Amino acid sequence: MAAPVPAPGPVALAASAPVSVRIPSAGGSSELLHLGLRADGSLEVPPTHPGAPASWYTGSPTPGERGPAVLLGHVNATDGGPGVFAGLRGLVPGDRIEVLREDGSTAVFAVERGEQYAKNAFPTHEVYGDTAGAELRLITCDGYDPATGLFDDNYVVYARLLA
Repeated sequence: MAAPVPAPGPVALAASAPVSVRIPSAGGSSELLHLGLRADGSLEVPPTHPGAPASWYTGSPTPGERGPAVLLGHVNATDGGPGVFAGLRGLVPGDRIEVLREDGSTAVFAVERGEQYAKNAFPTHEVYGDTAGAELRLITCDGYDPATGLFDDNYVVYARLLA
């Protein structure tokens, strides 16, 4: 007899702003700032001061709502320590990401994949475009160039709502 197929998770949850994020397998957690766009239309990024908190992009759905909720975080902090998203490259499909929401619920996501993109060839529609269900995008800098001291790329983790 075949094993029963698990029922699919919820397609989406009601809107509720995020409070914090926890990534157990990467050892990262952070309270979440709520940031939008700069005057030039680019995303506001969280500060890099010690502790370097992550942020939720307020122009995206709340985590758990239908569509891609976007969280931004740094790989390092100005004090030389790791940033909240330092461990993103180590995530594998199935790893969990938990987002505590203002309504007291926790939206739990499962990692599907991670992708590195050149900043000058960033696939905006793939990352921010509409999705059928509730998804999560974790975005950080990647591709550090020691010659310039800059990050030339972004690393994006794609995850889907489980519960």
